[in-house]
Amino acid sequence: MRIAILTFDGFNELDSFIAAAMLNRVRRPGWKAEIVSPALVVASMNGVRVERQQPLSFAHDADAVIVGSGVRTREIVADPAAMGELRGALDPSRQLVGAQCSGALILATLGLLDGVPACTDTVTKPWVAEAGIRVLEQPFHAAGNIATAGGCLASHYLAAWLIARMASRIEAETVLHYVAPVGEKDDYVARALAAIDPYL
Repeated sequence: MRIAILTFDGFNELDSFIAAAMLNRVRRPGWKAEIVSPALVVASMNGVRVERQQPLSFAHDADAVIVGSGVRTREIVADPAAMGELRGALDPSRQLVGAQCSGALILATLGLLDGVPACTDTVTKPWVAEAGIRVLEQPFHAAGNIATAGGCLASHYLAAWLIARMASRIEAETVLHYVAPVGEKDDYVARALAAIDPYL
């Protein structure tokens, strides 16, 4: 399974890196999550520079795509070239598509959230609502092959949902247990599974 984590300039490190780290803990042949970006090097909202692993065109061929968030999402959705490349690249009929926080605005602009409520962060909430999307006051929601997560630390819900859907619920539980804080593992795993189980 090839997973694209769309990461744009101004990205939120928690969203891209937590998802990548968790997804790459699945040990299956051909399974790999990669940082995908339109530029060779992108800088995070805090100046962390990262070299992409795949170009944006990789999203066309990926089995799953996570659209990360960042401080420049509104610039991205206003850029005809960027949106033109994404249009048609994300296709829930053949891919699992997830969005973290402001990534929901990208999905909304692409028309992928028509009739689908979404989760997002508090800053992005009014912009997603302006796009005609009903915003939920919860950390995770999925409808079919589309999922959204709201709040930086909800990124593990999105990663766990992808693992459960593309691999197995047991593997999602195993990865969650590994990354969970010591002394809180059972509670942490139970809360995460309670968030995603209704959508599996």
